[in-house]
Amino acid sequence: MAALIPVIPSGSTNGRPVLVVATATLGTTLHTAVAGISDMDEVYVWAYNDHTADVLLTIEFGGAVTPGDTIRYTVPFDDGLHLIIPGIRLQNGLVVTAFAGTASVITCTVNINRLISVA
Repeated sequence: MAALIPVIPSGSTNGRPVLVVATATLGTTLHTAVAGISDMDEVYVWAYNDHTADVLLTIEFGGAVTPGDTIRYTVPFDDGLHLIIPGIRLQNGLVVTAFAGTASVITCTVNINRLISVA
């Protein structure tokens, strides 16, 4: 059996959106997953583009190998939140980072559900 606990993402301040300032790998940290392999973090990421043009966003999901660890999405400008990561599970201290084609115009809202093993 497992328990589900909401967690503030480690790259966020008090749950606020994370400003993506990086323009290349290794990107801005969004979240570092729980240590070990008995528990896991379910990661959701929404992106908002406050620029005047569409911007390419790259999420590095636990590594920086293309295409194995990266997810690319062109975020339309001034169009609300776009779901980028739909609840993919991660563990063992892996890090989720992001970088964009333009610095400091994309914010990522991150939601973490921690699945804790209960004996």
